[in-house]
Amino acid sequence: MSTVRDLLLARADDTRPGLLFEERSWSWADVVRESAARAAALDVLLDPDRPPHVAVLFDNIPEFTFVLGGAALGGHVVVGLNSTRRGAALAADIARTDVQVVLTEPHLRDLLPNDLPVEVIDVTGERWQTLLAGHTAADVPRREVAEGDLLMLIFTSGTSGDPKAVRVTHQKIAGPGVMLGDRFGLSAAGRQDVAYVAMPMFHSNAIMAGWAPALATGSTVALARRFSATGFLPDVRRLGATYANYVGKPLTYVLATPSRPDDADNPLRLVFGNEANEGDIAAFAARFGCEVIDSYSSTENAVIVQRRPGMPAGSLGMPLPGIKVLSPETATETPDALFDPQGRLLNPDEAIGELVNTEGAGAFAGYYRDDEAESERMRGGMYWSGDLAYRDADGWVHFAGRTGDWLRVDGENLAAAPIERILLRHPAIAEAAVYAVPDEKVGDQVAAALVLRSELSASDLERFLAEQSDLQVKALPRFVRVVDSLPRTATNKVLKRVLSSEPLPASGAVWTREARGTSYH
Repeated sequence: MSTVRDLLLARADDTRPGLLFEERSWSWADVVRESAARAAALDVLLDPDRPPHVAVLFDNIPEFTFVLGGAALGGHVVVGLNSTRRGAALAADIARTDVQVVLTEPHLRDLLPNDLPVEVIDVTGERWQTLLAGHTAADVPRREVAEGDLLMLIFTSGTSGDPKAVRVTHQKIAGPGVMLGDRFGLSAAGRQDVAYVAMPMFHSNAIMAGWAPALATGSTVALARRFSATGFLPDVRRLGATYANYVGKPLTYVLATPSRPDDADNPLRLVFGNEANEGDIAAFAARFGCEVIDSYSSTENAVIVQRRPGMPAGSLGMPLPGIKVLSPETATETPDALFDPQGRLLNPDEAIGELVNTEGAGAFAGYYRDDEAESERMRGGMYWSGDLAYRDADGWVHFAGRTGDWLRVDGENLAAAPIERILLRHPAIAEAAVYAVPDEKVGDQVAAALVLRSELSASDLERFLAEQSDLQVKALPRFVRVVDSLPRTATNKVLKRVLSSEPLPASGAVWTREARGTSYH
């Protein structure tokens, strides 16, 4: 194994293109020099007797990569602030991560309160530019940096509550970088791959699946300030991107743009990420002439399930040794899922459990200053992911939603994800979120929020659902909302607690069926 510092030092004399942004470019040697200047600047700014934590509130701009590189060389810690948060929420994130200095851009400065008890520096302003000017020729600092040393604090998406700051070590970035670079053959002999990074760099996906593999292999990092569905293909062509990473729904959004006969005329070779649905994976690969590899992962990166050839439709893949589906109540392994001839899950109460790393924490290095949340994750010496799943008789794991996605309908437990997968089979449905609303008497009723890519009527949906032999009767949505968009985190995860908190009917069309009926009105 190696550290991110080691990976950067290996690029110190590399004159190949290292970074592209808009109309500018830097060689890898330039990137290392810029990073060394930031390491020296941070040494001036940070009190050595306090945690060496610097927060960044940036879009995906070169300064993010230079500060991150500087922290890796100098033994500092970068705290990635989520630009979708505001005011008091950002102030709380800064306070609980022991930040000494916040670096930001002018158009994001107003997101921060004016009374922050730490210095806020505009990286386009005189203070930062003067500081850098004094260190343009700075040598790489002599520091002892170990694989287990902290390099970043990355906040979780916050789908189930306040985001938690995940401790991200050098090993947790360098390891996936080396592994993925080798797995995908990035910049193999005679080829210079270009990694297009449009996912936000304050999140683990952009760092571990985008930036790190490029750094490890000497591929070129091509930054997009922010993800744009309409800008994706023009960027790929202009930058010569051969590799791209994603998390959440970007494939869906790109596929929603008007198609053209020459869409496959582009340099893209491979797209890697997680949380895309099967229909979008196949459609994206066919339309843009590339391979799409989707995987299961999280910011904590403690549970690994791999997609493999021959896996059944709807499966996450095959779990690595030690990854099991356990009952949250008994901490024992759940029985195999049983299906009827139509593919309906017959034993959800027994088969659905939580994905758990039974051998320990895996790559999870803990949460920063959050012992309660860490204890909840590490129960009984095992890592509990918070993700529901069930396992078929051949060992394939199927996602069933988050632990908050259980619905109790007429005394029966239902999981949201299998219902969502059925809804997404309809060609008119681009996105589906299934969530619970209170029953008039006791328990829950099933609600679904749909984003459409083409026209769909209540009667169309009614006929389609009647044809789905694997849809359980109690899983038939009682309420269906057609919306323009779903509430999401910055990393495109649906905020179902927002949907659940909104009264029915709400914005957009709402279709309702009677409690014992099948017709929508």
